[in-house]
Amino acid sequence: MYAHPFTYHRAQSLGEATKLLHQLGEESRVIAGGQSLIPLMKMRLARPTALIDINFIPRLSEIKDHNSEVRFGALARHADIEMSEHIAGIPILHDCASGIADVQVRNQGTIGGSLAEADPSGDWAATLLTLETSLVCAGPQGERLVQMDDFFKDAYTTVLGREELVREVVVTKPAKNSGGAYLAFKRSACVYATGSAAVQITLDAKDTCKDVRIVLGCVGLTAIRAKQAEAELRTKKIDERTIARAADAAREAAEPQNDMRGSADYKRALVAALVKRAIGIAVRRARGEHVEAGHEYVGR
Repeated sequence: MYAHPFTYHRAQSLGEATKLLHQLGEESRVIAGGQSLIPLMKMRLARPTALIDINFIPRLSEIKDHNSEVRFGALARHADIEMSEHIAGIPILHDCASGIADVQVRNQGTIGGSLAEADPSGDWAATLLTLETSLVCAGPQGERLVQMDDFFKDAYTTVLGREELVREVVVTKPAKNSGGAYLAFKRSACVYATGSAAVQITLDAKDTCKDVRIVLGCVGLTAIRAKQAEAELRTKKIDERTIARAADAAREAAEPQNDMRGSADYKRALVAALVKRAIGIAVRRARGEHVEAGHEYVGR
């Protein structure tokens, strides 16, 4: 099926893009990587009357190491993040970027587009919520800084205004003796995960949990911060019992629905298992070990 007719506009700056959104009306849409929008247009589930291409805006795809932060331009591709030397000290970011869909999608899809889409089955939300992350958003009134914790309102819904765009993703580098891991379980590479878990943990000098964040993906209308699971670990020695209690608390925090990927009970059990594994990997990484993690597939 072919897309519904539309006009095409190429923006040379974010300011021009926001002006075009205003001028072209409610049915205009911004296109970045197009990995979500184009399939919907082909199926005529989305029928924008105008597309505003932001791919030619200078410096919007840069990845920079800036003092205590790593900054990703909104057009940074998943593959570019995967290969970037700037994320070497934040392995959870590599876990996420390296397994998103297939290589074609990773070469085209963008971190800003993924976050703005706010798909409950996406990978970046859960990953970035475990880190100190903020978004620089640009609109007609100028720029504002939005904390990641405040960005998502509901499935496919963010705090972005109608004429507002993500310009940059800012991630504060984790503290010393920190480690993280992102695990997603899928039927195959090109489909969304059935469940995912992201864990970022900091240990003190006595190998006790100083701080931790645990976020669940694909089991709610937005990524879910499992705060009770975090409480089971914070200030405690990490061992099999504390990890098991955290996994049980994560199971209770999940809000899955029955669908083609599995039953709600199955998904609760899955995210509990993923959290248990992710904690173990995060702890080993916090101790300085090199451990592989990322996306898992059925039968692999």
